Amino acid sequence: MENSNVILILIDGARQDYMVNSNFIQSLKSKFSCFTDVITYAPHTIASMHAILSGCYGIRNGTNSYWSTYKFKKNKFKTLTEYLRESRYNTIADIHSEIVSPKQGFDEFRIYDEETVDITQRHCKLLNEISNKQEKFFVYLHYSKIHTGIKNEVLKKYTNFSEDYFKNLEVNKKRYDDLFQEAENYLSSILEQIFSLKLDKNSIILIMSDHGISVGEKTGEVAYGAYCYDYTIKTCSMIKFPKSLPVEINQQIRTVDIMPTILDILDIKINEELEKLDGKTLMPLILGKEWVEEFAYSETGNPLKDKRPPKEPNTRSIRNSKWKMIDNMHNGVKEIYDLQNDPLETKNLIDVEKDIEKELWEELEKIRNNF
Repeated sequence: MENSNVILILIDGARQDYMVNSNFIQSLKSKFSCFTDVITYAPHTIASMHAILSGCYGIRNGTNSYWSTYKFKKNKFKTLTEYLRESRYNTIADIHSEIVSPKQGFDEFRIYDEETVDITQRHCKLLNEISNKQEKFFVYLHYSKIHTGIKNEVLKKYTNFSEDYFKNLEVNKKRYDDLFQEAENYLSSILEQIFSLKLDKNSIILIMSDHGISVGEKTGEVAYGAYCYDYTIKTCSMIKFPKSLPVEINQQIRTVDIMPTILDILDIKINEELEKLDGKTLMPLILGKEWVEEFAYSETGNPLKDKRPPKEPNTRSIRNSKWKMIDNMHNGVKEIYDLQNDPLETKNLIDVEKDIEKELWEELEKIRNNF
């Protein structure tokens, strides 16, 4: 599949529970392989997208916070885009901000005004434009309207400790319901355009989210970026490529696994002279072969009572599919959750599961000491 196009459709802020329960997403399972348990590196777009496109955690690639876009270690890590451009792909991004994703490797890095643009129309037009060119391409389509709605309707009105927000969970859910419905409509139109142009015949199509959004589950977070709970760090991804058979995969994977998977499908070799990737290819899972689950690491900067997040992460988590530990470095509090029996993370077992704490702490330190 060396000559397959690559189409990345990123739904900014799409919650995992909404995606797996969406009737529209369910309808895609006849064509796409669906990963239902995907853990993002960071519950905010900047660090998350740098991890996705580099296959490495921000603790190693340099972009680990809202403030570290320009600290990405370009000389040590090569992005998916750079690999593709070296393989003679035409590479185009269409996104709402120039700082949320690594720009290196893109022939064109287009920016739209998220407040005024019709993203659906714009992206359909872009797909039509590139389909008429006689060259293979990588296009990254970033849908930002959930982000826009939360920014305007939540972040501009409430702080992370506004009582009015946390008292109105049904209002918060209804707000998100409406935003997610718009995202479904967008995705439906984009996929219709892809199939009508017959781009599915020779393209890898990837649908994913960078992080979720709070609807008021935990006081101290009205949107995203403050905590490492599953409503913001757990996502869902779908992939389709020529001759692939659709499967549903419920094992835990990580967003850093996406980049090496794409390269594996395209038979593009990873440069061994650069830093080793944190991610690994998902092809064995897709093909039904033996798979060893990896621990997933996430981190963020909780702004606490400040209006702006800190320059370095102060909250981190480590997990497998059963257990999760959160280390709140800003106050020394640790949390352990039994994810299978307590998926909403309501009962902290830190004083009970000492052996689990020791195991998870050792895994967390391995990652921390490997950068």
